[in-house]
Amino acid sequence: MSAAPSPPASPPESDSKTVIGIAFGNTNSSIAYTSPDGKAEVIANEEGDRQIPSVLSYIGSEEYHGAQAKSHLVRNAKNTVCYFRDFLGKSFASIDPTNSHTSAHPVDVGGTTSFNLQQTEDETATPVSISEITTRHLLRLKDSASDFLGSKIGGAVITVPTDFTDAQRSALIAAAKAADLEVLQIIHEPVAACLAYDARNNTIPTDKTILVVDLGGTRCDAAVVSSRGGMYTIIATAHDYELGGLQLDQVLVDHFAKEFLKRNKVDPREDARSLAKLKLEAEGTKRTLSLGNSATISIESLAGGYDFHSTVNRLRYEMLAKKVFDQIVGLAESVVTKAELDLLDIDEVILSGGTSHTPKIASRLAQIFPVTTQINAPATSAVALNPSELSARGAAIQASLIAEFDQEDIEQSTHPAVTVAPHLVKSVGVVIDGADDSFQTLLEAQTAVPARRTAQFIVPNGGDVIVKICEGVREIVVSKPEAKPNGVKDDDDSEEEEEEEADVRNRVFKVERVVAEAAVRGVEKGSKIEVTLNVGSDLALSVAARVVGGQQGARGTVEGTDKKE
Repeated sequence: MSAAPSPPASPPESDSKTVIGIAFGNTNSSIAYTSPDGKAEVIANEEGDRQIPSVLSYIGSEEYHGAQAKSHLVRNAKNTVCYFRDFLGKSFASIDPTNSHTSAHPVDVGGTTSFNLQQTEDETATPVSISEITTRHLLRLKDSASDFLGSKIGGAVITVPTDFTDAQRSALIAAAKAADLEVLQIIHEPVAACLAYDARNNTIPTDKTILVVDLGGTRCDAAVVSSRGGMYTIIATAHDYELGGLQLDQVLVDHFAKEFLKRNKVDPREDARSLAKLKLEAEGTKRTLSLGNSATISIESLAGGYDFHSTVNRLRYEMLAKKVFDQIVGLAESVVTKAELDLLDIDEVILSGGTSHTPKIASRLAQIFPVTTQINAPATSAVALNPSELSARGAAIQASLIAEFDQEDIEQSTHPAVTVAPHLVKSVGVVIDGADDSFQTLLEAQTAVPARRTAQFIVPNGGDVIVKICEGVREIVVSKPEAKPNGVKDDDDSEEEEEEEADVRNRVFKVERVVAEAAVRGVEKGSKIEVTLNVGSDLALSVAARVVGGQQGARGTVEGTDKKE
């Protein structure tokens, strides 16, 4: 576990605007800022928590927040509000209150989702709207950031799921305004995760296709993101609202409850307080098993006056949770299919959210992707970022980029006419006769335009060189593994019947259509030809080919390049 970042040595200058990033999660929230050296740092609240439970609890006139509030689920459940983010901006009739059965339950007040809470010493319950709960939560986050940074917070970029509606965004902005917090921009969680990784080395992001799997406490979201020239485009999304960390907690709850029932003839799941105790301990056990091979649970007076002590190892836990892991892998595969891509098309996988710390999830995903696909998770990469902090880091980076923008500039830059730019449907590249006759991709499919790419190619034989500008398509070539000679066995072959080896799948690009040709005359042997493709906002394709260090060259323009609006 890394230590919480130290507060800045001195408060920011008064004429600068202090901005933060907020990851507003249904289970946990986090806040981050960008340090003077340009690095995104996650802020710890007053209790030292960097992943702050999105929980509010009331005892008398006292309000508790975060981990303190979460601990009240055992003795003060009816006055403790959890898992409320997804209710924001929705009518009461459209919400699913399942996850609120063990905390303050939402009620219908004039069609608006509210909670009846006792907030005074006389124990009188009054309704508090979901907007007010959100305002109070954001206010506590803002105050924690202000205390840490030593200055007033001038604005924030907030992350939300990709399925957040316009009504929910508007409700979030209104709730933030009531907390005296200016929302600079609302960005999607998978884009924030990509930004957090790409900003690490302060370099221009490479063109790639990324799968972001966001594993939260109450839900799982997956998105395929196209990164082209530093611009991110979400190609496809998938959501499962009944899959998340709570399901893994429940696996351990059921395991321990059955063990307790066998010993003491009492089922702790039948008593609300006993169940709350067991759930909190199961969550801690899950986290321990993400780091070590075994975990011990100890609860005094769990149920019926009996104490409970037990141990579970990681292998046992992974066997119990296999169905949940299968569902997560299935969600990842489904969103790739929805994007009309193959697993071979994914260059990088980013695991985000607290549940991503579970090693088995990363290893299962690594099994279905080729070895060339980078799996960014603590279990599979020594340089992976903390999955729980990705959204907040990305939001902080975005906040620092737009901190000095006027609101009008931000609105113009995020207007659909700007953000929903035309994209290439097919890859555009070149075939160099006399150099390498294979198709070389310069502009990947899903690249937003305008875009420009340049590449150099060596001409081994010299003479006249024809540069073909082509549209290419990706094909998956399946081949059988090389058969072993009769009578030859590997050392590890058993006498039992061997499983049939899987087919080998490879991704290849083939020319579908030649768009244009350019001839470069009299190229010397071993020279380099530089080809530049430039697709304008009107989808016109400009081509330039020249000999590096020479005078020979050709250029031209092609209209009507294949595109996607």
